[in-house]
Amino acid sequence: MQTLKIKIEAFGAIERILPQTLEMLCSSGQSVADVLDQVVQDYPESNPLLQRCACAMGEDIIPRKATLEKDSTLVLLSPVAGG
Repeated sequence: MQTLKIKIEAFGAIERILPQTLEMLCSSGQSVADVLDQVVQDYPESNPLLQRCACAMGEDIIPRKATLEKDSTLVLLSPVAGG
């Protein structure tokens, strides 16, 4: 099983809780949800905001059940209020 490096970029409210540079290691075939669970283990205070974040890779919003097959950058987008 291959080990992958996942870089996490956070924007919005979650950006204030997570480190500016965050990289996680996971195994190929693990899901985005697995990586987010690891983030919550390392940064428990992020859990309430992380639950409401959208996840993206490149320009695509992806589901949390998406599997990771290569080194990637996972973008966390906090919900935005507006009018």
